Amino acid sequence: MKLYLLSDNIDTLTGMRLAGVDGIVAHTADEVLSAMKHVLEDSSIGILLVTKKLYLEFSEKLLEILAEHSTPLIVQIPDRHGAEGSGNAIAAYIKEATGIQI
Repeated sequence: MKLYLLSDNIDTLTGMRLAGVDGIVAHTADEVLSAMKHVLEDSSIGILLVTKKLYLEFSEKLLEILAEHSTPLIVQIPDRHGAEGSGNAIAAYIKEATGIQI
């Protein structure tokens, strides 16, 4: 099972790639839909990480698409700025969701 990142910024994507997680940067609805098509076609992707800003903007569409599929699991993560003062929030979210320490 692989992780895949849907991000609103290149910094988060770069950091996740250093940890071995592939992904894409998307800003428009068309880019998000294209990324979702890729994710749904790749049965090895089990967890979709989505940055908070992108999730909040497109959550309705993401959940609508995924309502018809049993995988992947969507995990909302903070972007490069973290969340509410958490220093290493992305690593903590990944560990919580997957059990993998990065």
